[in-house]
Amino acid sequence: MGFALAPTAAAEGFRLEAHDTVGSTNALALDHARAGDPGKLWVVSKKQDSGRGRRGRAWATPHGNLAATLLVISGGELRLAATLGFVAGLALADALEAVVPDRRIAIGLDGASAGRNRFELKWPNDVLASGAKMAGILLESAVLGDGRFAVAVGIGVNVVAHPQDLPYPATSLKELGSGCDAETLFLALSDAWSENARLWQEGRGLDAVRKRWLQRAAGLGGQVAVRIDGNVVRGTFETIDEDCRFVVRDERGALLTIAAGDVHFGAVASAGSV
Repeated sequence: MGFALAPTAAAEGFRLEAHDTVGSTNALALDHARAGDPGKLWVVSKKQDSGRGRRGRAWATPHGNLAATLLVISGGELRLAATLGFVAGLALADALEAVVPDRRIAIGLDGASAGRNRFELKWPNDVLASGAKMAGILLESAVLGDGRFAVAVGIGVNVVAHPQDLPYPATSLKELGSGCDAETLFLALSDAWSENARLWQEGRGLDAVRKRWLQRAAGLGGQVAVRIDGNVVRGTFETIDEDCRFVVRDERGALLTIAAGDVHFGAVASAGSV
């Protein structure tokens, strides 16, 4: 089976460009935008050689995993476009629920989660299963020069393999006992994206997205440590605010709002080695 769009996505005008191997689906999507592509284009591959994660970290995708990028062209506010990462997280979690057999996946995020969901969302851009990272989301943008900008919504999923040399737990669908392949997962993802993007409504429905995201939030109400430019903020994960920024209640009871940082939960958050 090859990559294909869900009928709902095709009916809404989404297009698909599928590859067996690429350098980076995000980079390719932004190249298309600079060349005049109108957007609503999915660029997908089962192997990615030079992908990137947050803060420029390398994110290679071995053959059989899923690298998918949706190209969005917008003339709205870049601030709102930045919240598409939360739409992507919800869409991917919905897709995983649809394609993974209904078996118990114990979420044990270092004691920070009670396992309400089989797949949980870790702020700002990870999808977890069994307390381990299964997928990462990366948004990259480019100004197009005519008052519009392009956003590449990159989604990388560990389908058949996961990195072994990470400082945090990682897993894959295969390791969890699922036989789902990248093509099947993408079919479900393209469908789930359409549903969640309708909820988002170009940013007008951000509050509904925020509330739905919190229902899947990993570590909510638990101990957290956030590393920000070499400094560490510790406290309790309280919520995300109306702009989807991370809110921590520190040991003195003060609320701190964080726009970017590396999040650690549970016993790791209480240790001094974060």
